[in-house]
Amino acid sequence: MQLYDAIHRRRTIHDYVDATLPAGAFERIIEAAHQAPNHKLTWPWRFTRIGRETRREKLLPLGIRLKTPAGRDPSPKRVAKITQKLMHPGELVVVSVVRCDDAFRAREDYAAAACAIQNLQLAATAEGLGAKWSSGGLTTHPETYAAVGIDPAVEEIIAFVWIGVPAKVPEIKRPAIEAMLREVP
Repeated sequence: MQLYDAIHRRRTIHDYVDATLPAGAFERIIEAAHQAPNHKLTWPWRFTRIGRETRREKLLPLGIRLKTPAGRDPSPKRVAKITQKLMHPGELVVVSVVRCDDAFRAREDYAAAACAIQNLQLAATAEGLGAKWSSGGLTTHPETYAAVGIDPAVEEIIAFVWIGVPAKVPEIKRPAIEAMLREVP
């Protein structure tokens, strides 16, 4: 797939077929992510590939607990929805950034990691796969750090990136570029 095709076809995929990635696809996708630009060559991103066992045994129970109102049992519908989200994408990559005390560099490092995630998503699209950058409660919870083996004093989790075979690809209606572009003479 050509670069412009991948850019225009990339979508956030929410629903996946329960399937593994084609041989070699994961490695090519991660290598593409690692090609992102980064200020002062700090290489701030870290990718942690999370297997199905950790998803099922650690992240799924935590996700169900976080999405269930206090004092209530999780409904079968809620459990099924969370299970689909956590278990059906072929891969889960936790993206973290090495912590830095310098505020400017920390901002630059986050931007570089965001570029790496965009490269990852474009590479997944080029492979005929889908991806989703997810953040929020599960990604920032202290138990998640322990479950995925990341020391929160050293790295900050900035994303869960789901990669897999899309069950459906959503249509997006973007505003016209003229609404986003300014020209200054």
